[in-house]
Amino acid sequence: MGLPGAGKGTQAEKIVNEFDLVHISTGDMFRAAISQETELGKMAKSYLDQGKLVPDEVTNGLVKERLGQSDVKSKGFLLDGYPRTLAQGEALDQTVKDLKTQIDQVVNIEVDPEDLVQRLSGRFICRKCGATYHRIYNPPKVEGICDVCGSREFYQRDDDKPEVVRNRLAVNIQDNTPLIAYYQEQGKLAKIDGNKSIDEVFAEIEKILKKFDSFKEL
Repeated sequence: MGLPGAGKGTQAEKIVNEFDLVHISTGDMFRAAISQETELGKMAKSYLDQGKLVPDEVTNGLVKERLGQSDVKSKGFLLDGYPRTLAQGEALDQTVKDLKTQIDQVVNIEVDPEDLVQRLSGRFICRKCGATYHRIYNPPKVEGICDVCGSREFYQRDDDKPEVVRNRLAVNIQDNTPLIAYYQEQGKLAKIDGNKSIDEVFAEIEKILKKFDSFKEL
């Protein structure tokens, strides 16, 4: 878990490689179900084609379908991007109970929302050639001039504008707060400082996961 820009995807990739887990992201799961034309995949596609959010019951059903597959049973799994709400968390608990498995640990990567605004709203694009830059992490070599074509004209996508990013973060905080409390009450929540380097964050996660018997020898 973590807000947009906190580094969930980067850490998920490192975790599944280190611990040989099946990586289950909602995006990949939707794409697979749609391409295989499963009943739930068709339902998900009908909502996505209309630009609507996929309802919880469809998402929950897809997760249950995926967690019941043989690779998950033999290797264990990491969920990335699910659950996002308390209702999804409660549905997941019922799913793992039905499948006679469990959620061992919930990792929440914490970064101050204003720091995330800087991370997420710093991107801008050359209007002439489309080269992408970031004010902090990847600025042009000469300020105000595109490295690729020499243009001085840049623009920022609406999705990257600070006010849009702040609104996106606010929605995520509203959804995540009850879910974080839910897992904290279960004693399954590990809070990780996401302001550290990628390797430092992973070292903290690795230390937590190696407390579990199945990972101690890895």
